[in-house]
Amino acid sequence: MIRISKHTTTLRWLLLAGAVYFLSVSIAHMLEIKVPLLFIYYTVPSYAYQDMIISFLSFGWSIFLFTASYDPVRNRQLVKAILVAGIAAICGLHVINTTTDFQALSPDIRPLVFHLETIGLSVYVGSLILFSYLSRNESLDR
Repeated sequence: MIRISKHTTTLRWLLLAGAVYFLSVSIAHMLEIKVPLLFIYYTVPSYAYQDMIISFLSFGWSIFLFTASYDPVRNRQLVKAILVAGIAAICGLHVINTTTDFQALSPDIRPLVFHLETIGLSVYVGSLILFSYLSRNESLDR
C-alpha cells in the first residue's frame, strides 16, 4: 500500500479547490453573473465576448488543476507549469491594478477590492508553492 504524505494530501486538496474555484469562475462568466471573487473586476463594465473568453480560459485552468490534483507527485511537471502560470497571472493582475485608471471608467469603481482579490490569489499560489515544495521533499526522503 502506498502511503501519501500529509503535505501531498494538502497539495491535492489545494489543487482540487482551485479546480472548483476556476470552474465556478467559468460558469459565472459564461452566465454573466457578476459576483465578487468570481469576477475579479466585477464592477468594471465588460462585453459578453470578453466574459466568454474568460470563461473558456478559466475552464482550462480548472481542467489543469483537476488533472494535477489527481496525483501531484506523478504530475509534478503540470504542477510546476500551474505555479509558473499562477505567478504570471498575479504579476499581470498587479500591473492592471496599478496602471489602469479605473476612475475614468466609472467613479463608483473601488480598486482596493481588486488589490485584495489579487492578494487572495497570491496567498493561494503561495500555498501551492509551499506544499509543492514540502511534498517534493517528503517524496525525496523515502
